Amino acid sequence: MRTVPALATATVTAALVVRVLRSRHRRFLHPDGRSFTGDLEIWGAGEQTGAELLDRPGRHPVTVRISKGAGTAAGRADVLGVAVRVHGPVAGRRHDLLFSTCGRGRLLRHVPVPRRGFDTTYGSIQPYRTGSGRTFQLVVRPDPEGTALGRTLGSVVSAAARDDARLMLVLAEKDAERTVGKVRFGAALSPTTDAALAFDPIRNVPADLYPTGLIHGTRALAYRLSQRWRGAAPATANPAAVARTALPG
Repeated sequence: MRTVPALATATVTAALVVRVLRSRHRRFLHPDGRSFTGDLEIWGAGEQTGAELLDRPGRHPVTVRISKGAGTAAGRADVLGVAVRVHGPVAGRRHDLLFSTCGRGRLLRHVPVPRRGFDTTYGSIQPYRTGSGRTFQLVVRPDPEGTALGRTLGSVVSAAARDDARLMLVLAEKDAERTVGKVRFGAALSPTTDAALAFDPIRNVPADLYPTGLIHGTRALAYRLSQRWRGAAPATANPAAVARTALPG
């Protein structure tokens, strides 16, 4: 009877080894994805949050990446991801916002949930803290009036090509949600450009809007090691950002 557990352990170990070896030249997590130009339109959060990016209405150029967390086959369930890199003077420098498919509601939006299609809810999972000390989660979900993103990366590319693929940016706080902006997809970027992108939601952040909590804090080293392992240029060292992220949420 011990043969079955031993074989199962060996199979899992072999799969992990293969994945690590493959990640020598590609991402360990979210290996399959498509990247796009785009823009983020912010119309403001109403009352001030303490984060300039959210409080000041404006439009900023962005890079958007849609991905599959484990790289399952097209149309198969996976923890899907959205990465938004904000460029421009309000962000100060590049500002990376990362989201994963999650449940809806106050409790379930803290839980990563596999999904089959890209027309769903993506959350920051753990909270963000602003310059005023306020904490909340950030969420993105497709614009119901835009083109459906579909169930495959290819369908996302097709939706973006129609010039009306959009994601709504939502501030989620306790039992309340407020839509504060919109991300529009632009032109698809080349596979080479996509492979070279190295998002870092810990170091590539302004001091007035950053992820917080132990889970986020443990990601700082993981991002660094993964990017160096696959030969991507990591974010500029930012010890202050790493330290403040590790504080309790």
